[in-house]
Amino acid sequence: MGERWVVGVAEGGAAELVRLGDDGLPAGDVIREPDLAEAIRKRPTVDRWVWRSTAAVYPHLLAAGLRVPRCYDIEAAELLLLGHEGRLGEPRSAAAALARIRNRPVPPDPPPRAAEPGTQDSLFEPRPGGGTDVSLAELVEVHAEQQRRHDATAHPGRMRLLTASESAGMLVAAEMNAAGLPWRADVHRALLTELLGERYAGRGEPRRLAELADEVSSAFGRRVRPDLAADVVKAFAQAGIRVKSTRRWEIEGIDHPAVKPLIEYKKLYRIWTAHGWSWLQDWVHDGRFRPEYTPGGSVSGRWTTNGGGALQIPKVIRRAVVADPGWRLVVADADQMEPRVLAAISRDRGLMEVAGSEDDLYTRLSDRAFSGDREHAKLALLGAVYGQTSGDGLKNLAALRRRFPLAVAYVDDAARAGEEGRLVRTWLGRTSPPAAGAGEDDEAGIPQEGPQGVPAGGEGGPPSEGEFTPGYASSNARARGRFTRNFVVQGSAADWALLMLAALRRSLAEGGLRAQLVFFQHDEVIVHCPAEEAETVALAVREAGDLAGRIAFGETPVRFPFTTAVVRCYADAK
Repeated sequence: MGERWVVGVAEGGAAELVRLGDDGLPAGDVIREPDLAEAIRKRPTVDRWVWRSTAAVYPHLLAAGLRVPRCYDIEAAELLLLGHEGRLGEPRSAAAALARIRNRPVPPDPPPRAAEPGTQDSLFEPRPGGGTDVSLAELVEVHAEQQRRHDATAHPGRMRLLTASESAGMLVAAEMNAAGLPWRADVHRALLTELLGERYAGRGEPRRLAELADEVSSAFGRRVRPDLAADVVKAFAQAGIRVKSTRRWEIEGIDHPAVKPLIEYKKLYRIWTAHGWSWLQDWVHDGRFRPEYTPGGSVSGRWTTNGGGALQIPKVIRRAVVADPGWRLVVADADQMEPRVLAAISRDRGLMEVAGSEDDLYTRLSDRAFSGDREHAKLALLGAVYGQTSGDGLKNLAALRRRFPLAVAYVDDAARAGEEGRLVRTWLGRTSPPAAGAGEDDEAGIPQEGPQGVPAGGEGGPPSEGEFTPGYASSNARARGRFTRNFVVQGSAADWALLMLAALRRSLAEGGLRAQLVFFQHDEVIVHCPAEEAETVALAVREAGDLAGRIAFGETPVRFPFTTAVVRCYADAK
């Protein structure tokens, strides 16, 4: 084991440090240094830094030109441990952890900070409700207690691996924010003008949206606000057509002249409001888009962002993501990630054999269980993960259960546990919220069924695997069962993705490459690199995926391939 040091930030940016022994206790005297960055720079042999919060400490080090190989994020660990103990939702700050150890009143966590585009918090600015008032000795105490709690879990090795990977994800997120995603503001402006037309004075809707709104109103024979779903539903009702929503998959089959301009309006309206001129002014500076990534921002472990909409960049807007001159974007998508993860965690020999090749998984599945019908094979497997239990989904699931009993039993058991109010865990130990958890959004995090019974992917209809981002589970038993069924697969996939990112980060650094990780969402990663490094980076991505699979799930036949594209423009990757 390499050297581990705990570092605390004192008033004015000074640092207090102490080396830890193999037992996790101080193995030397406390050292005080006037500057945190210099304290880190002077100790290149330290393998892992233990600190309160990566988000609070690491941006300052990056600004000083420093990177660390590994860290242990105390507040990230506290969140994972609280979840494992069935206490998700309790304060997770170092100060709160200390108070629990000492049986004192637990201070609340600071309220979530609203994103301020183009700015970063001052490292030493006190956070409301506590945050920087934990001493070095107290950090050591919290860290030691967290090690005991890791040991008390059902699978301590896996839980430690989860904490290490989550901490690595915090480093990656900070580094990606510092690097920024290359973004051509001039291309973006031209796209907006091409799609939306000219902007009118007074900052109203641009010309094309105004024209489409007039077409919708003309089709209904009265003034209708196409940006207001209730107004559109009412207008359809007055036309003798009953619809529950204005989602595309629900209205696109309706024979009415308002449908075509309405669908076009909604598509362009989302671009205008989510990635229009105001967004461009707020979020893109000096040729870079810097969203604030939040590793583990959803309860499944998937990342979120604090503003900026980085995880929902429309394909047409991706034309503005352009590599620097002489550089390339290596865009890598994990192929059928969640079904492959299900094969690994269920230990179903048949499904592991299907997932043991880099060939298309659904085609291989269809050849074995669905008479070569790839679409039925895909719907069956996604139905098992997402909980489709009616119609064709039930028939497909029965065929899947006969051929791959352990895989289906794995998600069935998770669903049953959720329905009974029990906790479920990912392979590494990330834990679902308690049954009493309240919903984060209107649907309580449970996907709604589209026309084919699989979860609907917003306006576009049923998604491919990997689009569902759950919130807290509903208290409704059936809904919670669907949530926990998906949680064990999607969450384990998120665990794998963290390990993949950590392995890729290390490979790029040890290879002495100039390449930078600049984007990540669920199953996709983008590396910005000099053109001559692109082939090496693409190989590093593939090797990181396989290594992550072995580290997370052990030696199994399952492969985790990527579809990789080397492009100048992000839109050209797909």
